[in-house]
Amino acid sequence: MNSLTLLQVAWVALRVNLLRSILTMLGIIIGVAAVIIMLALGAGARYDVDQQIKSLGGNVFVVFARGRFMGGAREASGSSQGLTEMDAQAIEQQIPEVNVAAPTLRASGQLIYGNLNWAPEIHGVDNKIYTAQSWELAEGRSFSDTELASAGRVAVIGQTVKRELFGAADALGQTVRVNKMPVTIIGVLKGKGQNTQGNDQDDLIFMPLDTVRKRIAGMTLSSPKAVRSIIVQVTDERDMAIVEQQLDSLLRQRLRISDNQSGFSIRNLAEMVETRSQTMQIFNGLLAAVASVSLLVGGIGIMNIMLVSVTERTREIGLRMAVGAEPRIILKQFLVEAVLLCAMGGLIGLTLAVAVSLGLEYFAGFTAIIQPQVVVMSLGFSCLIGVFFGYYPATKAARMQPIEALRFE
Repeated sequence: MNSLTLLQVAWVALRVNLLRSILTMLGIIIGVAAVIIMLALGAGARYDVDQQIKSLGGNVFVVFARGRFMGGAREASGSSQGLTEMDAQAIEQQIPEVNVAAPTLRASGQLIYGNLNWAPEIHGVDNKIYTAQSWELAEGRSFSDTELASAGRVAVIGQTVKRELFGAADALGQTVRVNKMPVTIIGVLKGKGQNTQGNDQDDLIFMPLDTVRKRIAGMTLSSPKAVRSIIVQVTDERDMAIVEQQLDSLLRQRLRISDNQSGFSIRNLAEMVETRSQTMQIFNGLLAAVASVSLLVGGIGIMNIMLVSVTERTREIGLRMAVGAEPRIILKQFLVEAVLLCAMGGLIGLTLAVAVSLGLEYFAGFTAIIQPQVVVMSLGFSCLIGVFFGYYPATKAARMQPIEALRFE
């Protein structure tokens, strides 16, 4: 009996008890689908992290000031002096491993264009921000030296702001009001999409530092060059630990604060994102391990059903042996049935996993990447389950004595 004939016989045997075969496959279907979905979500999380780190500009630190003056009121702080643009210049000049240090200042406000309004994040920046965070212009230009020095009323907007206020129309040269102040759009940034926290990175507007500081934030500052944060990009990833120590030492010296005082904080954004990714991967790994248990349960169910099938077909087995069927043929017949049952369950589970993954991407916004090696591994594993759990029932069938089998009732 060749392999094709064995497959045909196995297919007929499974069709005779179709409902029982489907119920038997459920464990394999659920197990394979769950494992593929969990690994796809894990791969999607890793992809999101890579994209997030790329959008941050690579090896990036953000230095936050702990104290600042806003609207004449002073926030709590561990020092009497906050960060300034001069601190950013010192970081660039005195730490060789630093590629660029971009001072930033964030404010809030309403953008109004005609009868439309929008409330994006308003960032006071200089042109170093493009290098520090890997921003690129889709159209227009960056700020001129004159605009930066004179608190020019100009802005560069993100893709979300352009879509919400201008739609398909050209935004360049248009005038919007930012907290009642007229501002001319001179550039539009390329889109970056959402970050791993689901925040829209394109919902922002860049304006010169002095413009935000003097005209929008309304800040009364101890220093006319004060900033809220400094984005520091390191040239080589291997220097991150060294640069962090140098940043801490340099800023403590410049701000005149001791080791037990806290006038600023340093955050490694890439490390934060990677830590979050590792947590998600551990969680997904645990879920995948739990899902794998259903494969084991499904295998036990297949062994049980195959033993029942052997018992039900005892007279058939005796008849086959009586007309010359060798034990190895009987062994192959039942083994093929078990493997076919698992393979079909694996294929259905794969189809279910693809459908669920697409649904999670479309409706829930998750990134799910089904890798080819995962598909091959899952299908191969389901077939191995058929061999492992189907071997004992097949061996039991092959060892029957023809006369005793024919007498079975």
